[in-house]
Amino acid sequence: MKLEDVKNIAVIGAGTMGHGIAQVFAQNGFPVSLTDAVESVLAEVKKEIHSNLILLAKEGLVSDRGIEQTLDRISIVKDLNRAVRDADFVTEAIVENLQVKQDTFKKMEGFCSTATILASNSSTLQITDISSTMSRPERAVTTHWFNPPYIVPLVEVVCGARTSDGTFNIAYDLLNNIGKVAVKIQKEIPGFLVNRIQAAMYREVVSLAEMGVASMEDIDLAVKSSMGFRLASFGALRIMDMGGLDIWYKVFEHLLKEIDSKTEVPKFIKDKAERGELGMKTGKGFFEYTPESIQALIKERDRQFVNRLKTLYYSQEKGKG
Repeated sequence: MKLEDVKNIAVIGAGTMGHGIAQVFAQNGFPVSLTDAVESVLAEVKKEIHSNLILLAKEGLVSDRGIEQTLDRISIVKDLNRAVRDADFVTEAIVENLQVKQDTFKKMEGFCSTATILASNSSTLQITDISSTMSRPERAVTTHWFNPPYIVPLVEVVCGARTSDGTFNIAYDLLNNIGKVAVKIQKEIPGFLVNRIQAAMYREVVSLAEMGVASMEDIDLAVKSSMGFRLASFGALRIMDMGGLDIWYKVFEHLLKEIDSKTEVPKFIKDKAERGELGMKTGKGFFEYTPESIQALIKERDRQFVNRLKTLYYSQEKGKG
């Protein structure tokens, strides 16, 4: 298969990630078959996508006609076989369970063409394991999107032990062609790239909160007003270059022995999880929430994300057709 042979897309799983992934492909002209095992999710999914598109339209990133065209390109399908049988590229975005994913990939392999590329949106499981029951694992690859997928630019493209170069490169090129920022992860390791970096930072953030070094509000304020502010424009390695590697040598020399290096789950997190303080989903985590405050926070997040997307990544003409 060549990149130009990719004409039809299927997305398996219409939840938080899946419906946004389907939306991105449809916005970029691809007919998409979208399915989910839960019929109630399918019943509401076009409303969710329409709401996403309204947000983009308010910021000038899609026209009214573009909204209609995007929705028209998405077909809601209740059967896995029907969803994938004509697809050239499939993205799986279902529950993060290895057995379920293995079963799904095995079924999809039997339903679709021998040339069809099967991609997983898994954030923790490895495509080498997911594809282990397939007859042709060379056409399986990980494409790890970030939430919300119709706004956040990055997709990690992860090459498994048996992923072919052709599959890897087509997935990478396809994602770049639909306006995503694709990065190649050439060594399949737990957490891939971004989640490993995030885990290291979050471990230290939780440690600082646990020690009472600053209030939780001030910890978040400090992160978003310094690292968050700078990292939106320059990557971590370039920021180190700008500061000087001699300076960073001294920073590491003095601080590495002081920062948290535990390999077990922080007690602070363990205690909260055991008390059912799980964050927004339960109304209390590090902070307290109401349903109204959650909606307001998400709305403001998405507004800021879209403006950042326009400034840093988006051609003003893209998506208006």
